[in-house]
Amino acid sequence: MKKNLFLLLILLPLRLMAQGGMWLPLYLEKLNEAEMQGLGLRLSADDLYSANEPSLKDAICMFGGGCTGSIISAEGLLLTNHHCGFGAIQRLSSVEQNYVDNGFWAESKSAELPCQGITAQFVVRMEDVTTLALTGVADAMSERERQSQIDKNLEQIRSTIKKEPWESVSIRPFYEGNQYFLFVTVTYQDVRLVGAPPSSIGKFGSDTDNWVWPRHTGDFALFRVYAGKDNKPAPYAEDNVPLKPRRYLSVSVDGVEAGDFTMVYGFPGRTSEYLPAAAVQQTAESLNPARVSVRDRALKIVDGFMRQDLDVKIAYVAKYASIANAWKKWLGEMQGLKTYGALEKKRQYEAEFTRRIQQNPDLNYRYGNLLPRLNALYREIEPYALARDYYQEVFVRNSEIMALSARLDKWVKSYNPENSASFIKGVPEQRGALEAFYKDYRPAVDQAVLAALLELFAEKAPDSAGAGAVKAYAQAHGGYAGATAHLFAKSALTTKDRMLALLERDPALMAEALNNDPALTLWRAVTAAYQSAVEPKYTELQPQINLLQRQYMAAQMVVYKEKRFFPDANSTLRLTYGQVRGYSPRDAVIYDYRSYLDGVVEKYVPGDYEFDVPAKLLELWKTKDFGSYTDKTGRVPVAFLGSNHTTGGNSGSPALDANGNLIGLNFDRVWEGTMSDLNYDPAICRNIMVDIRYVLFVVDKFAGANHLVKEMNLVHSKKSKQSKKRRHAPQ
Repeated sequence: MKKNLFLLLILLPLRLMAQGGMWLPLYLEKLNEAEMQGLGLRLSADDLYSANEPSLKDAICMFGGGCTGSIISAEGLLLTNHHCGFGAIQRLSSVEQNYVDNGFWAESKSAELPCQGITAQFVVRMEDVTTLALTGVADAMSERERQSQIDKNLEQIRSTIKKEPWESVSIRPFYEGNQYFLFVTVTYQDVRLVGAPPSSIGKFGSDTDNWVWPRHTGDFALFRVYAGKDNKPAPYAEDNVPLKPRRYLSVSVDGVEAGDFTMVYGFPGRTSEYLPAAAVQQTAESLNPARVSVRDRALKIVDGFMRQDLDVKIAYVAKYASIANAWKKWLGEMQGLKTYGALEKKRQYEAEFTRRIQQNPDLNYRYGNLLPRLNALYREIEPYALARDYYQEVFVRNSEIMALSARLDKWVKSYNPENSASFIKGVPEQRGALEAFYKDYRPAVDQAVLAALLELFAEKAPDSAGAGAVKAYAQAHGGYAGATAHLFAKSALTTKDRMLALLERDPALMAEALNNDPALTLWRAVTAAYQSAVEPKYTELQPQINLLQRQYMAAQMVVYKEKRFFPDANSTLRLTYGQVRGYSPRDAVIYDYRSYLDGVVEKYVPGDYEFDVPAKLLELWKTKDFGSYTDKTGRVPVAFLGSNHTTGGNSGSPALDANGNLIGLNFDRVWEGTMSDLNYDPAICRNIMVDIRYVLFVVDKFAGANHLVKEMNLVHSKKSKQSKKRRHAPQ
């Protein structure tokens, strides 16, 4: 049954169903082509994905390991979101060369800036390897035995797959491990910054407007992919040359109207659309509130420091944005799940599932006890999952000194007087990592954050899970502020000079000093309690949940034969499609599908870190110096909405029209639709895209970088008749 599960899926009747889903490009012809063409698509499935001929998928890459980018010229010019490239922009910045606030535009290729650690990964082809991956797997196996057998199978597949030396292979589970797909990829390591608007454009609205419509953010940045002279991947070298892509996107300047077909191609990160109601309720009412409470305290403190000190702002702006993004998303997710009745819909779905299986003795035998067992396990794991989230949010994700302690701990424990040479070999690596850490580390900020979070952890977490150790530490040093002040005064980890000097000492003395360091001592005390009271039970229960989730996923696909099931997002290449469309989130409120530059000026607050506007942009607006980047109203469009089903990882994904031309750049979702990772509702969930005409306007008229616009292939797609035959990259 397992081997034939997907065959059953792809043979289901094609019905025009509610839009939504993150579809595998490999199966678009079987599952989606007819519906997409019914909505307006003028291409074939082969135009979108082909393993043998150039297709649109060859212009799409995973950017930086967590976002999406697209190639928009024959010379490897790459477009992605400003927030996706923000870390690179921040690392290249200083008070003297402040690309965060002032932007950056390379006047020539020789002026483009190398971005260490940024990569562009393209999918060469994908294959269904489910049968091979599950060979020898039996229902009677434990989860550990099952995974061991699968790992052996996957290793065998990797060793026999045909690929070029510069290509890589990854195999990922889908449908909760009921299927496996193989991806052959090629990764380019030399990526350089070409252009980025100032944050007053690229982050306009910042945290206030994040996850909110109407939006007026020019969230884009331009990079370039470089390769060796043979067009193959190569480490950074001055004599590398711009990539010659198999395919790049043409840019449509015709704009969009309500009802236009749109599709978003990219690498969505993670969704959980098929969870039972018990899991969704736990997320919405227990886990998310805990995560939000921790980040709420941390963000308020960091924000206060950033507003007072430009140096702190530059050092923390990327870290702050990353932490705040999830924080606000969780807030919206909780509200959306409650407002739009997600739990009730899940319960109705489960009631129908139960009714159907009870009518079939064979299905009832196999699946009759699935949901009751899942519900019981979610109840049992909740206190451990909650303690785990408090621990991770406080001691891993939001306190820099604790995160550094965690990283150093394993290395310090590896010291052995009889083999100190091995320990010393790790010093250069540690020194390099510490240099990077301290570049954007400000102890005063971290000290204030840690004091607040220790108090919260002591209040919310169980004593047995580490809160007892925190309380004892605070009592020994006059409270949480006093305890944190003592730690930062005494720990070598809080300052670069002390830490690097420590690395120069004799290995025995170095290890002794680190083992007795207050930061490591506190981290170890809390972690030891957590690993004793929380981790064992959590790791016992989670595999049981995983097993039942896999069975529940398989059961849904068998029981609901009329339903098409897209796989949850897992950072693999997907295509989602819909239409340009506004929405009405509540009574008497109707949102239009587009926003304009006029809205930027309406929101303008001089000197405000979120809503300031560059003087030149204001001047262009006042004089109506818009070039050819207006719509029929004579205004410059900034952003538009669509019913495309997106999530994290789709940031930077190209928004494409019916002909496969670039019309915008995905960068966000509306507030009411942040719940779409758990509950996609086509009536309310919308993705937000930068209109490509605003991108061109900023590049050309604001930045004066018309040479970059000339590098692109601009087209009037609505005025031309496009063939449904495959179109290769323009020459």
